[in-house]
Amino acid sequence: NMGLKYATQAFYNNDSTFFRLPDNMEKNFILAYIASGGKGNASLLTNFVSKGNQSTRISFQMADVGSKRLDAIMAELKPRIDSILPPDKFDVELTGSSVIFSKGTDYMLKHLFESIGLAIVLISLLRLAQFKSLGIMFISLLPNIVPLIITAGIMGYFDISLKPSTILIFTIAFGLASDQTIYFLTRYQQELNLTNFTVPKVITDTITETGVSMTHIALILFFGFGIFTASTFGGTVVLGLLLSITLFVALVFNLTLLPALVLWLDKKKVRKFVSAEDTAKHLKEFDH
Repeated sequence: NMGLKYATQAFYNNDSTFFRLPDNMEKNFILAYIASGGKGNASLLTNFVSKGNQSTRISFQMADVGSKRLDAIMAELKPRIDSILPPDKFDVELTGSSVIFSKGTDYMLKHLFESIGLAIVLISLLRLAQFKSLGIMFISLLPNIVPLIITAGIMGYFDISLKPSTILIFTIAFGLASDQTIYFLTRYQQELNLTNFTVPKVITDTITETGVSMTHIALILFFGFGIFTASTFGGTVVLGLLLSITLFVALVFNLTLLPALVLWLDKKKVRKFVSAEDTAKHLKEFDH
């Protein structure tokens, strides 16, 4: 009966006033229309009703509103569907490419944070093993994480949604930015061990020696990913543009913020050392 009511309403261009059982004359037209598929397409009915007549499919098209808006729409639709098709009589399941894509994006977003978190932990442990310094380990993460935060801010400001193509930006950029950081710190450690220069002098020499090569590598990657902006596919354009921006920002932070943090860490160590000496000196004077 419910199926016939919906069929009658659909027959009259989805006019809700015709949500009723068809009369004998309407029934002849509706059943003949369904059986013939409207224009002789006999498979029309089988596209919407299962062979055992136990389930039916109601499909519609909607605009691409993004996964966040789609979740709100689904939450709004469910109570409306339950009011029309009572849950105790009908088992309704929302599906389709939009729902599957939204769930897939949520799944990738969840594992994005897990993968970046795991990468941060592993890279931190490797840097701790290489440089034997907790301070170096912590300050070296900032030039790698800050560019990702800036990129996320750009995406939010320009309303760029998270998709499989844009999610890749963070993992790729973090790996390339970490490579630059390790290159700078390795050279800094070598200069510090091989010379008797002060830390400011060593940092200046390190920037002079590594800055040019780091810039060349960053420019190659910048234009390499930048060529993606010539694509006709929007996801590829966004991927190339944001990756290029992130790599440029990472280069700037590795040549400015990272040396500043190393200097700050060295001054902090000096202050602690001097403070310990002064304390011992005052204790001796107090004993005398």
